[in-house]
Amino acid sequence: MTERLEFTESAFEILGRKWNGLIIQSLLDSDRGSLHFAELSRSVHACSDRVLTVRLKELEDAGIIKRVCCPDNGKLGYRLTEKGSSMRPLMSEISRWAAENI
Repeated sequence: MTERLEFTESAFEILGRKWNGLIIQSLLDSDRGSLHFAELSRSVHACSDRVLTVRLKELEDAGIIKRVCCPDNGKLGYRLTEKGSSMRPLMSEISRWAAENI
């Protein structure tokens, strides 16, 4: 396997997991830059809370998101790390491609 394929495989281990793309996009779209669990649950409404918890932990372990204390009310929330925020152009291109081709 080429190095390029290995990198692609690694990327899709994260992005290919059901709900991860929607979680990342929801955080990218957040005006505050962070969302509470309940807000993510509403945003990714077809995902059960149990699965959402697992996906958030996976994304946290991958360094894509981090748990934070939300400034608006002090509750626990989630925000993208610098690594996660760097996915903005990628997610925009995926959305554009889907709008044109699906």
